[in-house]
Amino acid sequence: MAADLQGKRVAILAADGVERVELEQPREALDRAGAQTEVLSIHDGEIQARKNDLDPAGTFGVDGLVAEASVADYDALLLPGGTVNPDKLRVDKDAVSFVRDFVESGKPVAAICHGPWTLIEAGVATGRTLTSFPSIRTDLRNAGANVVDQEVVVDKNLITSRSPEDLPAFSEAIVSQLAGTTTKEEETS
Repeated sequence: MAADLQGKRVAILAADGVERVELEQPREALDRAGAQTEVLSIHDGEIQARKNDLDPAGTFGVDGLVAEASVADYDALLLPGGTVNPDKLRVDKDAVSFVRDFVESGKPVAAICHGPWTLIEAGVATGRTLTSFPSIRTDLRNAGANVVDQEVVVDKNLITSRSPEDLPAFSEAIVSQLAGTTTKEEETS
């Protein structure tokens, strides 16, 4: 994963119940490549992480509130999974609006495991080829997505993966896609 992401900013949208490894590993890959990552959430302070959905796995500090965030300030968006995390996000109007606006901006949006639930709520799964954890594939199909069973799927600006086992390929795809994008400043030069 030799990419120079200096100057790139990545929003990581997560809430209590986030699967620790699904936030941590892609974040580490992005940080190693030079990107600046920020955790956005629906409340300030810290969010509770989980391991295998059930076991407490520490916390992550929140850098900003999604209600106050602007898509224009970021070059990519990461939606980690866990079942509780995306369930909390998909009922928060600010989170759903942020995800919708991000997808519509054309900038990379990466979702793993149950993370695509928020894509469904944002109304951006229709007609897209996606993958996810097996238990939400019917939800994706019902939302009009073409669902496949692959470790990582890139459909235009959407990057999806199935589970923590896919994290190496998922992290590589995020870094690769972000390395191929331009920032707002570069587009206007």
